[in-house]
Amino acid sequence: MIEALLPDSVVAVELLGDDAIQEAPLYPEEEALMTRAVAKRRREFSSVRACARRAMEKLGVPAQPIVTGESGAPRWPDGLVGSMTHSADYCAAVLARAADLASLGIDAEPDEPLPQDVASYVFLPAEGERLRRLAEERPDIHWDRILFSAKESVYKAWFPLTGQWLDFSEADIEVFADPGERPVGGLRAELLVPGPRVGGRRVQRFEGRWSVQRGVVTTAVVVPHS
Repeated sequence: MIEALLPDSVVAVELLGDDAIQEAPLYPEEEALMTRAVAKRRREFSSVRACARRAMEKLGVPAQPIVTGESGAPRWPDGLVGSMTHSADYCAAVLARAADLASLGIDAEPDEPLPQDVASYVFLPAEGERLRRLAEERPDIHWDRILFSAKESVYKAWFPLTGQWLDFSEADIEVFADPGERPVGGLRAELLVPGPRVGGRRVQRFEGRWSVQRGVVTTAVVVPHS
């Protein structure tokens, strides 16, 4: 599901259903991060890393540990950029060579309405207004969940380029549907703080795609070198 949202330079591996909630083997460096983890967290952590290692193999890179930094973001092998996500009974990992892309971010969420207490502090007024118009046009789509997922993907693409936190209020994101009945479309994120420098230029807009399939909302953001 996630691969269709990404350019050909990106490889993706995803698991859905029971396969996504099975515990997978870990490297000792990863085991050290899970010493106090509850069973659910351990399953999520290991299953998404199983996806990432399969993605490495698809790129011709030897499988290796994926540890996290102080921020909790994954540390990818030299020469690679990537992103991982897990939600309920779905997980996915995507990878690309750093020579092909500057950064990328993915997120998955259940295809259901976003709790109101979350929406009230996540969305900007302009985003909320656009969501209301979208809901009038296509009430069959959970636009609030798509926008929330888009914010997560934007952050995951932002952080490797800056090493800094990006608040929900610091990116104004518009989501829109492609023509037709399929719940799929694009997204644009205008950064409201100085954007990262990529190849000597400052990037103030991120773009990506979203889809809804098999009960899962997926979003993906790609930052090219130019």
